[in-house]
Amino acid sequence: MGKRVTAADVARSLGVSRATVGFVLNNTPGQSISAATRERVIAEARRLGYRPHKAAQALARGQSNIVLLVLPDWPIDFNMRVNIDEAGSILDQAGLSLVTMTRRPQMKARPLWETLSPDVVMSMVPLTPDEISDIRACGVRKVISGAPGDDSDEVPRMSFTEGPHVQVEALINRGVDRLLFADTSDTRLYDLATARYEMARQVCAERTGLDLERAVVTAENARDLVARWRSEGIRGVVAYNDETAAEVVGAAIRLGVRIPQELSVVGHDDAPIASLMVPSITTVRVDNVGIGRYMGELAKFAYADDGDPRDIQQPATQVSLIERETLAPAPTPDAANNPS
Repeated sequence: MGKRVTAADVARSLGVSRATVGFVLNNTPGQSISAATRERVIAEARRLGYRPHKAAQALARGQSNIVLLVLPDWPIDFNMRVNIDEAGSILDQAGLSLVTMTRRPQMKARPLWETLSPDVVMSMVPLTPDEISDIRACGVRKVISGAPGDDSDEVPRMSFTEGPHVQVEALINRGVDRLLFADTSDTRLYDLATARYEMARQVCAERTGLDLERAVVTAENARDLVARWRSEGIRGVVAYNDETAAEVVGAAIRLGVRIPQELSVVGHDDAPIASLMVPSITTVRVDNVGIGRYMGELAKFAYADDGDPRDIQQPATQVSLIERETLAPAPTPDAANNPS
């Protein structure tokens, strides 16, 4: 690759000052440069193959038009992809670029806020006070974190914890009351999975008076677990997400367990696998498109520094049950009045 042509190269070729070339190429107002000189500079820059250095221009004007989104150390699953895609689309329409970085424990790489000079840093997880101080020291104009009371613009709270409640209620309302929570094996998701489990456990205890067992499901142990659940009379599974639900359903089919007659399964997230699986998986849907668009609008407002972010329309926090083939049918009036 050849050496990049600079404004200094154009100036040397023409025998004019670097400042004159800079004024012309940057279209700097208030300069008394003749039309003939302007034409010569532009023609020579084109002949030499000069292209403006975007990073240098951004540094000069104090703006990079970059929004840095700090992600938790989670797998980039269906939900996360939708969030990022929608946020990126909103920002692109505003002339801004979305860049992501994953905050991992004991990171060795330099954080991107030190190397990209973003205008806005937005985090999907709370930033520490030291991180916020470091970000501001790098010249970032706006920091949007999820932690109340820190030195940043707090992201308004949104509650999407009702999914496990809907999962448990769906099973119990179909006459399925011996339940189990099927957990993910990804240890990075432990906190999120625990929050979902505790919500499901609370609802289960209130409705049935029974505790809710929690079992980590993997491709290797799924068949043994489902066989044990069958022998213990477990008839319903609250799955951490749709991938975990698919592991359970696949294992049940291989064991000859009838879905949903003998085992009902409800997933979470409405990922593509839920509708593609045979039988298709009943699941809980969250407004991921709305969340992503909200994130993009929040960052756009922060960049423009205009208006109150509380005025941005928030996504619907109401989750909905998407009924498919892994949920037991509703009891008929005759069955309810004449239990076997």
